[in-house]
Amino acid sequence: MLYAFAFERIGVVVSDLHFLDPDPLPGQETPESGVRLELRLFGRGELPGSVYSARPVEIGRPLWRVDLLQDAGAAPYTFDRTHHHPAFNGWEPGARVFVEELSSDPLVWLADKLGNVSALLKATGIAADEIPAADAEGLRTAAAEITDTVRRLLARVWSGDLARPVGDADPATATGMRVSWL
Repeated sequence: MLYAFAFERIGVVVSDLHFLDPDPLPGQETPESGVRLELRLFGRGELPGSVYSARPVEIGRPLWRVDLLQDAGAAPYTFDRTHHHPAFNGWEPGARVFVEELSSDPLVWLADKLGNVSALLKATGIAADEIPAADAEGLRTAAAEITDTVRRLLARVWSGDLARPVGDADPATATGMRVSWL
């Protein structure tokens, strides 16, 4: 499932996520699942027809990512693999950064980050003047709604409704399988 919250130039995308065979840090070799949120650039295309035509929308490159992941076999709310990626090189994320506050109370941590867009952008290397002030205000205003969406997705992941392997994949032979929009 994919959710998108778009403003003028930036926005947030949120999706459930499952890695059958992650390329993990030592001690994290088992499948992991959870929710991924990315701060992304967005583009609004010109109308291709009449004023009533559908508008092309582009979800562009990521600026920042948070992965609310845990061992897929663990009890809900474990968050043993929860981390963020404060930087990207094009489409490739930088190293995983583990933060104690993020693992101990990820939704509070996330709401704080989304509510302080200037600091978040600064951490990504994006100058605040590169993003319209309306985007920062829009993201700040939508932070509670976005966080609530993440909360609901996490509940569906833990209930077994989302972030599940597809088909008859054999964990013993499958490699690198990822189920997600993001």
